[in-house]
This record gives sequence, C-alpha cells and structure tokens, in this order.
Amino acid sequence: MFKNILKISAAACLTIGLAACSSSDETSKSKDEKASSVGESVDYKITGIDPGAGVMKATEKVVKEYELNDWEIVEGSGAAMTAALKKAYDKEEPIIVTGWIPHWKFSKFDLKFLEDPKGVYGEEENIHTIARKDLKKDLPEAYKVLDQFNWTSDDMGEVMVKIEDGMKPDKAAEQWIKDNKNLVQKWTKGVKEVKGKKVELAYVAWASEIASTNVLAKVLEDLGFKVTLNQVEAGPMWTAVADGSVDASVAAWLPVTHEDYAKKFDGKFEDLGANLEGTKIGLVVPSYMDINSIEDLK
Repeated sequence: MFKNILKISAAACLTIGLAACSSSDETSKSKDEKASSVGESVDYKITGIDPGAGVMKATEKVVKEYELNDWEIVEGSGAAMTAALKKAYDKEEPIIVTGWIPHWKFSKFDLKFLEDPKGVYGEEENIHTIARKDLKKDLPEAYKVLDQFNWTSDDMGEVMVKIEDGMKPDKAAEQWIKDNKNLVQKWTKGVKEVKGKKVELAYVAWASEIASTNVLAKVLEDLGFKVTLNQVEAGPMWTAVADGSVDASVAAWLPVTHEDYAKKFDGKFEDLGANLEGTKIGLVVPSYMDINSIEDLK
C-alpha cells in the first residue's frame, strides 16, 4: 500500500510539474505571439518625422536599447506622420508613431504613450526662447516681450486645434489673443510701443511652433513691430539665431530634442529660458491598441 501511495504522489507531482511547465511555456508563447502580432500588424515600422529631429535620434537609441532588430523607423515629416495617424485612426487600424506633447493630435484622437521602462527618451523637457547676441541692446522692447513670453500646453493646444480645424495661423493667434488678454498683458508689461521696427523670427514647421510663433508675432505687431516669420528646419533655425540672421525663436526644445544644436552653437546665442514647461517625447499609439510598453515590441 505504501508503494501505491508513493506512485500516486509521484504521478501527482509529475502532473503538477508538467502543468506548471505548460503554463510557463504558454505564457512565454503568449508574449512572443503578442509582440509578433503587433509587429506584423504594422509591418515592423515606426512612422517618424524629419531625420534631424531629436525624437528621431532618441527613437534610434530606443531601437538599439530594446533590441528591436526587426523594426524600421520611417523618416518623413510632421505633416506626413499626422496624416498617416489620422488615416489609420479613422479605420481603427494599428499604427506606431513618434510623438510629442504639446500637439493637437492628443486633442483630436484618443492616444497613449508607450511606457519606456529603460528611460531612453529621458525626462520631460521644455520649449525655450533663444535670441541672437545683442538683441537686448538693439531691440530692448522686443527682447522684453520675448523674455516675458510664457504659457501652458493647454494655451498652446487651443491655438493648435483652431489651426487644425481650418483657421489660418495668424487668425487663430488673433482670436486667442482676444480671448486671453490678461495673460498677454503679462507678456507686454512695461513694454513701450514702437513704430515700424523690424523683428525676424524663425521656427520649425511643427504644429506647436506654428501656434506659438504666430501668437508672439501678433503680440509684437500690436506693439508696432514689423514682424517677418521664417519657417525652416531645426538646423537652419539654430544657425540663423547663432549667426544673427534672425532675431529670435520660441521653438527650441531642450534639453533632449535640440541638444546637438545647443551644444554646437554654445556661446553664440542667448537662452531666455523656458516659455512652456512639461513637454514629452516618445512612441505613441491609438488607445484601442492592446499594447502598453515599448518592451512589448521586442
């Protein structure tokens, strides 16, 4: 009888062991299948923007750090990325894009950032105002407005949505200024009106920077300045401020996105500090996708 008990116990242990192994194998298989299905559903492609952007360089590091060897980062532009996102979202199809806050897409679509356990994308960063050397001496009134310019992601979001809904950037800026006179008064506090002095601003063609630059331009115009806006890529924008070709920009993302440019032109421009705090970059997906972390792509 004792032998029979031993046999039964051994059989039970074997059954439990096999079940445990089977459960472990199934869990591992499930994770692999999930990663594979997500990758296959988007052809192992991450839809990016222009190759010089900091979010693209950070995403290249993400691919290496998370060993996403089968994945490809598709270069393009901000406009092309949002067009692809809208097309996929309207059909509830899977898509993975490089994203950042503030951006109008978060107001239009239900999106989420993929978690970044390794912290490759870094902490939140800020958008800074940078100016050419001697701007304070040459155009003190414009310099003061630039120095006092500060708002929130919600403020910027209001302008971006107006533009995305079809309103021209200058008209969207004008409307926002009418609705936010108290904040604008803080930017212009102690500033005297001028007559026809010229100010030239540069910015990158991102929805956030189109919004901020047009708002600031309108504020300066209301003070009597003649404002010229130059839409360029990030490299030329920093170069222009550093060599004095333009007066300033309110579109410098630091410390991550434009880190290389800030280092390259160190000492050749003046950093007036953050005009908007709490931005974020990373990989973004529609909330209907069953994925939450970059690790799920491995």
